[in-house]
Amino acid sequence: MADTKMDQKVEDKLGSMSQDKKEDILENFDHFKQYLGKKVSLAEKLGLGEEQQAKAAQKVGDYLAAHEEPKNREEKLLYELWKAGDEKEQHMLSHMLVKLVHQEG
Repeated sequence: MADTKMDQKVEDKLGSMSQDKKEDILENFDHFKQYLGKKVSLAEKLGLGEEQQAKAAQKVGDYLAAHEEPKNREEKLLYELWKAGDEKEQHMLSHMLVKLVHQEG
């Protein structure tokens, strides 16, 4: 049930974001990593563990793959990897993205 609530929160947040805001975040891969890093940091402050952070990142990945076009080469690569992977592989990629922003933060 907690996962369903988190899924809905992620979906609501991304769905309510203005297109201009999305463009700003997706325009540059560093902006995307900064945005994801802020969200991971917030999740940590809320007491979410790495697994929950990865699940949230996976929801973001699902949303982006379904609703947004990649804006640069890095996002295109992530998009292609996302589409090629099954749910388990997408979850592992989500873990890797969370680790990436942890290392850069």
